[in-house]
Amino acid sequence: MSNTHQLTELFANTKGTTYQCDTTNRIIIQFGETRVSLRITDFLTFKKRVDSVDIHTMIFNTDDAYDVEVIDAPRTGHLFVLSLCDLIALRDLLAGTRFVLDLNTLLNERIYSTLVF
Repeated sequence: MSNTHQLTELFANTKGTTYQCDTTNRIIIQFGETRVSLRITDFLTFKKRVDSVDIHTMIFNTDDAYDVEVIDAPRTGHLFVLSLCDLIALRDLLAGTRFVLDLNTLLNERIYSTLVF
């Protein structure tokens, strides 16, 4: 990623960090060694895909097919191959990011609605 873009950290956990780039209107997800840049609609789609994985089945099914989950990031061509622990950490990262985005929207609406006469 070019240094000319100003990135604002949105949320971080032990496995990754998310940033917002106001120049490109994208959310950047740094998860482990992987970095992907998503438009906000693609971020929301990706979050839905991650949230739709049945963690209960992954925990209790002893079949090798349930050891990892493969999820594609929309419009990037990147596949996330996630263990159970990685999946939980990614869910936490995306949920925290979504919360920060929603909070920022709410605060902006409240601040600007009180300033309008």
